[in-house]
Amino acid sequence: MASAAEQLAANLNFGALSKATELKKRLWFTVFALIIYRLGTYIPIPGVDPNILEDVFKQTSGGILDMFNMLSGGALQRMTIFALNIMPYISASIIMQLMTTVSPKLEQLKKEGEAGRKKINQYTRYGTVLLSVLQGYGIAVGLEGMAGSVGSAVIDPGFFFRFTTVVTLTGGTIFLMWLGEQITARGVGNGISLIIFSGIVAQLPSAMAGTLELGRTGALSTFFILFIIVMVVVVVTFIVFMERAQRRIVVQYPKRQVGQRMFGGESSHLPLKLNTAGVIPPIFASSILLLPITVAGFNAGTGPEWISQVVNYLGRGQPLFIALYMAGIIFFAFFYTSVVFNPEDTADNLKKNGGFIPGIRPGKNTAEYLDYVLTRLTVVGALYLSAVCLLPEILSAKFSLPFYFGGTSLLIVISVTMDTVAQIHSHLLAHQYEGLIKKSKLRGRRG
Repeated sequence: MASAAEQLAANLNFGALSKATELKKRLWFTVFALIIYRLGTYIPIPGVDPNILEDVFKQTSGGILDMFNMLSGGALQRMTIFALNIMPYISASIIMQLMTTVSPKLEQLKKEGEAGRKKINQYTRYGTVLLSVLQGYGIAVGLEGMAGSVGSAVIDPGFFFRFTTVVTLTGGTIFLMWLGEQITARGVGNGISLIIFSGIVAQLPSAMAGTLELGRTGALSTFFILFIIVMVVVVVTFIVFMERAQRRIVVQYPKRQVGQRMFGGESSHLPLKLNTAGVIPPIFASSILLLPITVAGFNAGTGPEWISQVVNYLGRGQPLFIALYMAGIIFFAFFYTSVVFNPEDTADNLKKNGGFIPGIRPGKNTAEYLDYVLTRLTVVGALYLSAVCLLPEILSAKFSLPFYFGGTSLLIVISVTMDTVAQIHSHLLAHQYEGLIKKSKLRGRRG
């Protein structure tokens, strides 16, 4: 966290910030919207006993519910109106990105510019509603089947409970989707990312308090707690360095003559990020691996014995879990990178604009070169994601550390912080340019 704070202080000019009225309005709007979101994470859905629910969560500790509860800022454990959070929207967005690679109609819409993007966004909203209804119904049925040590989690199960739960959870997700779009348009940063970010950050104090409590009771030594603090600082610094890493490919544009004047001839850079896939690979990999643990937790003592044995081998911190987790991260890193970056389209766009990579022929050769460079970058990026996610995972499993100190949560917090700081910095630069333009106009009038 220290590195992110130092970067924030280095990039922001607080004197300029105090004069940027438009930016201050955007910042206040963002803060107000996130406060509304946090208040909603404490409004429970009707008909659920919170004490029984807390007991059930303790029984399934370490499963997929813990991860989703982290991403929802604790709303899932409290079973509030925002229990689904913004995850259906993210799932629908990923599905639409995958569909654009296999559907010629959607691929054509993607190439139509702003109009096509709006249609794809509308389809994504429809998909969000559909996924929210399905997941809301699944949660309603799952709640009816949950039972703690003293009774059922649902006070009055039946059709009415399922209907109200589906409507409430779907409405909560749609509201968060709208709120995220408003933050993006009228605030600072990406609204969807900031909603997830605020949920994780809001839970960090309680996670730190729980760790300190383990130290007070003697479950963790003082030396080990200090080691955790140092490790978090080192991991944060490493993530910031790797997320900013780029391979800049030189792109040259030829000179052309228009009338008696020469244009072009300049060179630019095509930046390729080391980690193009972002936080998607660890989220998908951990979701798939933690699902069996959660299902077994719900059916403890009632299912076949072989299921329990498989779950034991897939327990957090076990060698098989670590190996499959790493394999999943690497697979989804390559898979999602191929979805979000198409070397052939990039090569075609360069060719249409007259650009070329020095020493590489335009067209097919350029696409092959970009694919070669991107593959090498993705290998390093996948290994970086594996290292960042596996080290906290091993420590969490061995010493029962909270999920919030995991690699996925640190990746999300740092990535969103860096993106938001970059947007604030760009707003400040735009404000300074506007001030210079106004001053030059005033001097011109005086002259």
